[in-house]
Amino acid sequence: MISIHHLHKSFGKNHVLKGVDLDFDKPGITAVLGPNGSGKTTLIKSILGMVLPSEGTIEVAGKNIKGQWKYRRQIAYLPQIARFPDNLKVKELLGMIKDLRVGPSDEELLIDQFELRPFLDSRLANLSGGTRQKVNLVLTFMYDCPIIILDEPTAGLDPISMVRLKELIEHQRALGKTILITTHVMSLVEELADEVVYLLEGHIHFRGSLKTLKETYGEASVERAIASLLERQKGKLEFSSNGHQTFVLA
Repeated sequence: MISIHHLHKSFGKNHVLKGVDLDFDKPGITAVLGPNGSGKTTLIKSILGMVLPSEGTIEVAGKNIKGQWKYRRQIAYLPQIARFPDNLKVKELLGMIKDLRVGPSDEELLIDQFELRPFLDSRLANLSGGTRQKVNLVLTFMYDCPIIILDEPTAGLDPISMVRLKELIEHQRALGKTILITTHVMSLVEELADEVVYLLEGHIHFRGSLKTLKETYGEASVERAIASLLERQKGKLEFSSNGHQTFVLA
């Protein structure tokens, strides 16, 4: 569904993505992981056409996305921080999105699922962070898209909403969707992900199933396996005999 070939992106002298090759060609949930600054958000925004690659190509459903925009109708996207005018009421925001999109929507079911009906007449400025995130989740899932990209979807959610979000994601997987999730919550990865892609300094350092990740690094949990991966890759500073520093990968 998504094919990424030799993707590079630089912002001035900052080389964020360095020759990334990825194919998301099967239904399921992929957790795209990595520390802050590893290139996760740049990768996602490149897929969405919000960032133009310095080099390389991205294809969605077999078509190069360069200079295109209609392919975005196939993608449901939850940004890490969604910004809308604070003076809008929740029902006004939902109506605005419905005016922009084409096709049937499932917002009524989602409103009840996340218990948002009492807030429909509330302005966004008056909502808590968790309630805003519920609104964002309704906006993300209200249309039937084959590709779903979720950037830190659990931010601010209470335990009940977390459970309902997980159920919703699992339901979308059962429908054959391609789902990408970025998160720092390893328990979410452990419960939901079919595979992991780990980015570090613009390179892919691991791609595979959770089982393979744990076996590769000899750990019983995803969190510990990621910690072991980082320990191996972070490198060590050594002083050579002439006093210069040399960077040596572990």
